[in-house]
Amino acid sequence: MIDELEALPLRLDADRARVNAELEELFEHRDVGAERLEAAMRYGVLGNGKRLRPVLVYAAGRALGACDEDLDPAAVAVELIHAYSLVHDDLPAMDDDDLRRGQPTVHCAFDEATAILAGDALQTLAFEYLADAGHDRLGAMVRTLAQAAGRDGMAAGQALDLESVGNTLDVDSLARVHCYKTGALIRAAVRLGALTAVSETDPRVIAIDEYGAAVGLAFQIQDDILDVTGDPATLGKASGADAARDKPTYPSLLGLEGAKAKAHALLDDALSALTPLGEAGAPLAALAKYMIERDY
Repeated sequence: MIDELEALPLRLDADRARVNAELEELFEHRDVGAERLEAAMRYGVLGNGKRLRPVLVYAAGRALGACDEDLDPAAVAVELIHAYSLVHDDLPAMDDDDLRRGQPTVHCAFDEATAILAGDALQTLAFEYLADAGHDRLGAMVRTLAQAAGRDGMAAGQALDLESVGNTLDVDSLARVHCYKTGALIRAAVRLGALTAVSETDPRVIAIDEYGAAVGLAFQIQDDILDVTGDPATLGKASGADAARDKPTYPSLLGLEGAKAKAHALLDDALSALTPLGEAGAPLAALAKYMIERDY
């Protein structure tokens, strides 16, 4: 684990550079239907994102034997879905945020209507790009991504999140919101990496799913914590937004120390889930630890 933790920064930089190059290529050398829409799409996806979901695709796929070239389409597709979700989440009708990744949100930099269309176009582009890759298990991969993005994933999570504002939730209800809104796409990222390498029936896919579920919830708990403790200059967005909107969070329910303890308990669950992968799961273990202990 120590060696993997030491190697992680270089691995993260390399994977981020790889997916950034793929995303840049996606917007080059093509006929543009609507220039303002295209500019808003580029603005929404090519900023300074953490790219953790593509990194998870690469880590999970490599753990099961996939090569980087075969993993590129899933890595790009999951980041396009993530970018679409951020563009829409920031809208005035949703979270009404003005800052994302250290720059004005898409609806502030352009306008609200263009932001809606840019999000729509980024979402459909994700499925187009994944379909063009022609993987043997394309049906399972498309279904995984669609479920994570739609009524059984992020869309449901956003609806539940909006309904929770001003209300008191218990810990189980809050976990449900987080598992849909944030956890679903993180879980899909590791599953897409796994499906690039092996079939759904491979028992290691179950291990990957359990890992993704635990890491996905822990990641959002850490986001809740950083909304209280984080520096806006480091986060790239305003802190204290959850409290200002009267949204239930893990720190508000459990206190900061209780929320940290819950995140680390989920980290232990994620690490335990990787046992069937043996040494091949070490990079995923290091990545889980990084995601839970990050400061942005």
